[in-house]
Amino acid sequence: MTNPSDDRARQQEAEAILRRVRQETEPQTGAAAESMTRGLRRHFWAADADPADRMEVVGTRIGRLAGLVAVIGLAIGLAYQLSAL
Repeated sequence: MTNPSDDRARQQEAEAILRRVRQETEPQTGAAAESMTRGLRRHFWAADADPADRMEVVGTRIGRLAGLVAVIGLAIGLAYQLSAL
């Protein structure tokens, strides 16, 4: 019989090997998309604002989300105008 600690060590080693292989073979587009998503999240949640100033954080979030809504609205309006031609 094998020792349970040996089995656990083998399993951990196998998982580590699989994790390294996954990281080495992962396409770069996935990493870029993940990085871009993380950057967008940080932008819209005002990670660059002063965390001690709560009003600045809230105002920055509101302004950035309002800007996003405005851009989407303008894009929809443009699509409507172009389809009416």
